[in-house]
Amino acid sequence: MEKYATLIQFIPMIVVLILFYLVMMLPEKKRRKKYDEMLNSLKVNDKVMTRGGVIGKIITLDDDSIILESGPNKARLRFTKQAIANKLDEEATKKKA
Repeated sequence: MEKYATLIQFIPMIVVLILFYLVMMLPEKKRRKKYDEMLNSLKVNDKVMTRGGVIGKIITLDDDSIILESGPNKARLRFTKQAIANKLDEEATKKKA
């Protein structure tokens, strides 16, 4: 009976750990998978926004870096792929303008 008492004491802690995993870790894994798919689907001439807020068009795409063309002077900036926050939709960009 004493063995079961110690086991019963650990059940709430185990339940809390399982809930923590379900609430915190699973959504992060899904978000990360979606982000990685977006990075892998990038191609030349896609419009993207960096984590710093720079919006531009991809000119060159390497394994781990990209060159964006941005602004009215067509400035070219080199970024790592991890600096890309999201890919902008053409339709959404046209509606805002």
